[in-house]
Amino acid sequence: MTQVSSPPGDARFFQRAAPATLEMLAEIGNARIEPARKPVSGVDRYVGVAPLQAAGAADVSFLDNRRYAAVLEASSAGAVIVAPAFVDKVPEGCAALVTSTPYLAWARIAAYFHPATGAQAGRHPTAVIDPTAEIDATAEIGAYACVGRGARIGARSIIGPHAVVGDGVSIGAHCRIGAHVTLSHALLGDRVTLFPGARIGQEGFGFAVGPDGFETVPQLGRVILEDGVEIGANSTIDRGSAQDTVIGAGSRLDNLVQIGHNARLGRCCIVVSQAGISGSTELGDFVTIAAQAGLIGHIKIGAKARIGAQCGVMSDVEAGSDVIGSPAMPFREFFRNVAVLRKLAKKDAGGGR
Repeated sequence: MTQVSSPPGDARFFQRAAPATLEMLAEIGNARIEPARKPVSGVDRYVGVAPLQAAGAADVSFLDNRRYAAVLEASSAGAVIVAPAFVDKVPEGCAALVTSTPYLAWARIAAYFHPATGAQAGRHPTAVIDPTAEIDATAEIGAYACVGRGARIGARSIIGPHAVVGDGVSIGAHCRIGAHVTLSHALLGDRVTLFPGARIGQEGFGFAVGPDGFETVPQLGRVILEDGVEIGANSTIDRGSAQDTVIGAGSRLDNLVQIGHNARLGRCCIVVSQAGISGSTELGDFVTIAAQAGLIGHIKIGAKARIGAQCGVMSDVEAGSDVIGSPAMPFREFFRNVAVLRKLAKKDAGGGR
């Protein structure tokens, strides 16, 4: 089958809001309209968003990287979101929405045109729901979902098909639980999103060594997901052993992330794909963990620290630090070491001269 490219927001998959005036979009994006850049004649409503190279006269686009300035100059977009430094690059006939945060404005305007699908109140006839579960009348329970004893599901939350909400699990309002998610021993705040296949609340990796081999240590804690947390597809968060595993408000975990038992993440942390955080490690607020980084257990990462990709972190990291490498070290030290090694390699290749 031949694949034909199409504008963003395919109607088969995404809702579309009513067209909007430039003034409405400026308010949504917290941007100002540049009077020196007039919109093309005859266009008084905008119908959607599109990249610079594909946008038409009724579309809104954006520029947030100077490498694409030439693409902006050739664009046919009807309106474009830009930083003040790029206003002069906006072509004639294209309106300019000017803001110091173009990508944030783009996110808000795109969300206006394509809002997330809301809950369709009701329970699919194939769902299996324990009679003791408390489910708000406005919640949506999908096909073949299972809801256990004493579980609670808040207003306008969505439980996707084949999802399992275990006994006693509490889910707040406006949550979105994707297909095939499993939840046990967990308490979720409001506006929590779990993408398909996430596993929350299973036993942590805990065992004692006995005379005849390994003996499992009971995992008696819970998982706490605070308000606004998002967990990517096929990510796993173990429940605590004796205390809770906590993911702080607003934090975002990418796909394929592993969080060990008793770990505690602060507010608005970012953990990128394939990273792993071992048990009892603590992250301060606004910490970033890049892809494939690994953190051993029982260490502390200070607020606003940044851990580089494929980093091996084996000791505490101070607040605000940037580290990379394995073992982890400050960025400057790492690249200084790399430079020295390159010089030694060149010297060795030259026969020591």
